[in-house]
Amino acid sequence: MIRQVRGTVVGNEAGGIVLDVSGWGALVHVASPDTYKEGTEVTLKTYLAVKQDGMDLYGFPDEEERRFFELLLGVPGVGPKTALSILKRAPREALEGAIGKRDLDYLTRVIGLGKKAAEKLMVELSEKVGQGQAPDADDSEVFDTLIALGYTEREARATLGKIPATVVGKDARLKAALSGK
Repeated sequence: MIRQVRGTVVGNEAGGIVLDVSGWGALVHVASPDTYKEGTEVTLKTYLAVKQDGMDLYGFPDEEERRFFELLLGVPGVGPKTALSILKRAPREALEGAIGKRDLDYLTRVIGLGKKAAEKLMVELSEKVGQGQAPDADDSEVFDTLIALGYTEREARATLGKIPATVVGKDARLKAALSGK
């Protein structure tokens, strides 16, 4: 199993980045490919998914994110693509907090999971994740504001997912959402 790669980013592809690892071009699926700039050297913790039609490599900035990804894979019906999709929608800390606190509203409205999928995540993972950082309560208000401004639910979720976790507070998160940063 490949647990870590280090290389230079040589390109972005849909859902991933291409790393030059000792002359090999490795496609690594990541939650936020646009955060990796061409020419930069990165080290990623990885998960190698072996399936019938090939292998896929998934990369994470740190061990905690890979651990959470692997927890998601333990939920029946959740494969690597679904788990990565969930990580694209919100910071890991907020997801862990919502699951630990059994916050169905956050998981369904803000993250966009169906009610059954959110309940399944809560049942399967609530004891395995710590209480973590509570999901930003302001995200629900920012989400509602974006909807009121004419965003579709999908656009609002995608926009919220792009806001860095370092931006805190309702006003700051709304400003970041509207500016696209």
